[in-house]
Amino acid sequence: MADLQVLLDTNILLRWLEPDVPDQIVVAAALDRLLVARSVLCYTSQNLGEFWNTLTRPTERNGYGLTPEQADRRAIAMESRLQLLPESNLVHEEWRRILVENRISGIQVHDARLVASMRVHGVRRILTFNTKDFVRYSDIEALHPLQASQLN
Repeated sequence: MADLQVLLDTNILLRWLEPDVPDQIVVAAALDRLLVARSVLCYTSQNLGEFWNTLTRPTERNGYGLTPEQADRRAIAMESRLQLLPESNLVHEEWRRILVENRISGIQVHDARLVASMRVHGVRRILTFNTKDFVRYSDIEALHPLQASQLN
């Protein structure tokens, strides 16, 4: 059986590479447990875009206030450790289907796109602090970092 793939939500990525943010220790421990369990940690282009957006947004607007050069260094560090789930027409078509079938609106379109990528690439688990955002998808298991030790 192939190693288990786990998509990392952007809220995980943002805490992973920033040592002074809340929950960084929890995220690092969860990722360590996933790697020990031989999981392949994944991301999407959407994750990278959201990551970059938050890193470069001013702190007074709930961002990290980093320069594009600083964001690039963090993105390179992230990309070197994770597997990219590439975009494709299949991902787009699955995303559109999910939007219509689940009557998705507002900010939930972003989570639906992650789910589309997961389905196309055969990824069944996402590590996220927002597990409730994925409850509607019965074929996706959303794990909070504190649950990562349950994987085998």
